[in-house]
Amino acid sequence: MARGQQKNPAALLGYEAQLWQMADALRGSMDAAEYKHVVLGLIFLKYISDAFEEQHARLIAEQAEGADPEDPDEYRAASIFWVPPEARWAHLKALARQPGIGQIVDDAMAGIERDNAALKGVLPKDYARPALDKQRLGQLIDLISNIKVGDEASRAKDVLGRVYEYFLSQFASAEGKKGGEFYTPRCVVKLLVEMLEPYRGRVYDPCCGSSGMFVQSVEFIRAHANGNGNGGKAKADISIYGQESNYTTWRLARMNLAIRGIDSGQIAHGDTFHNDRHPDLKADYILANPPFNISDWGGERLRIDARWQYGAPPPGNANFAWVQHIVHHLAPAGVAGFVLANGSMSSNQSGEGEIRRNLIEADLVDCMVALPGQLFYSTQIPACLWFLRRDKSGRHSGESRNPVPSRDRRGHVLFIDARKLGRMVDRTHRELTDEDIARIADTYHAWRGENEAGEYADVPGFCKSAPLDEVRKHGHVLTPGRYVGAEAQEDDGEPFAEKMQRLTATLREQQAEALRLDAAIRDNLARLGFGEEQERSR
Repeated sequence: MARGQQKNPAALLGYEAQLWQMADALRGSMDAAEYKHVVLGLIFLKYISDAFEEQHARLIAEQAEGADPEDPDEYRAASIFWVPPEARWAHLKALARQPGIGQIVDDAMAGIERDNAALKGVLPKDYARPALDKQRLGQLIDLISNIKVGDEASRAKDVLGRVYEYFLSQFASAEGKKGGEFYTPRCVVKLLVEMLEPYRGRVYDPCCGSSGMFVQSVEFIRAHANGNGNGGKAKADISIYGQESNYTTWRLARMNLAIRGIDSGQIAHGDTFHNDRHPDLKADYILANPPFNISDWGGERLRIDARWQYGAPPPGNANFAWVQHIVHHLAPAGVAGFVLANGSMSSNQSGEGEIRRNLIEADLVDCMVALPGQLFYSTQIPACLWFLRRDKSGRHSGESRNPVPSRDRRGHVLFIDARKLGRMVDRTHRELTDEDIARIADTYHAWRGENEAGEYADVPGFCKSAPLDEVRKHGHVLTPGRYVGAEAQEDDGEPFAEKMQRLTATLREQQAEALRLDAAIRDNLARLGFGEEQERSR
């Protein structure tokens, strides 16, 4: 297991699946993409109402000391959202079976946004629309009423976070490609975070989807509270910056961060390529899962751009536009880890090979990881992880926000072939286990020469540290399989000549047994009247 790594607590929660099954049964004919915002909006409302009611009860008990349970500042001082009377869950539950429940929920959402500036424009407010079955909506409110998600005990266990994460994954599965575009599997996000170790500084995701990268970064810091570089603090010493082009997904991202108490003020809505909302940002860590191979990114309108330092990306494929956008936003000591389609490692179409060559010759490529198939809900296209660093010297600058010293790796690239890792969780989806994540991350940290990471060694079939000259010989192709070679076969100690004699004898025995079985089958068929002579006479 990676240094300080903990087991995924989501696995310890027992009722996510049951809750999902009950909620999904209420969906009826509603499309999963539409229903997603219905159910997740209600779960969010239940969360802030639970937290409010607990604080409300505490303030009522303290009225003799001057506490005012109806003073919004009493809640804001405790980092709890103020919930106006019309938005409190008890009010909604009492009216859940009324025909006007849709409008009542919309009014509740509007009231919360009105009184909490951080949530303005974030919450869904379309529960009154005719297409939403109000009976089913009332049933859903009754269902969610049975779980505690926002009280202190639940917040300590991140109950809502885990329910939210589970529901996002299930919706991504139900929606297929469309849903998968906003959801990166938790195991992939966890792997990126474990390899980059974002303890402090500016963390950026230019296509943040539902904010999984940020959530996992904060979870990493909390899990490693006493680990390297964090000074024993559990509080995340990071600031997050993100952008998402899809408006409904942007709202989902803001809610996902809000339920975990993470400031979402720097999560912007807009097209990253054509309206970069963080133009001057230089990030210490960049984590991203850009949409694969998108052709309609408007590249023909961006033939000349300051971000294209290594070559103009082709108008028909945004992969290397994302790569160069990421490089553009890296701080001098910054590091980036992101997902791309496997084609990015070898394609030579439309100038992509030239851009990749320029990136390699600039010594920006730190590590490449080939992932197993079937990890993503959105596509069956094989994927890989790119890791880029501006400075591979291993020097620790006083200006740097990344405190982990390492060895000089200039002129080398680490290749990891993880295609054989992972386990199937259902017929169509695979996931990386904690042990898989630990093996990959630990290999990377050892190669970097970090303290307590152990000694690095090439492992045939799994990892190889290759000099740039070797990469050049392969035509600047970055596919790990070209470098790691074949997995070493364990020597059983049997001399070759003896092994061949034994195997040959076994083969002859099997051939003789095959002849015997063929004869027995022919005899049985003949006794049943289906022998060769009977067939000829027919």
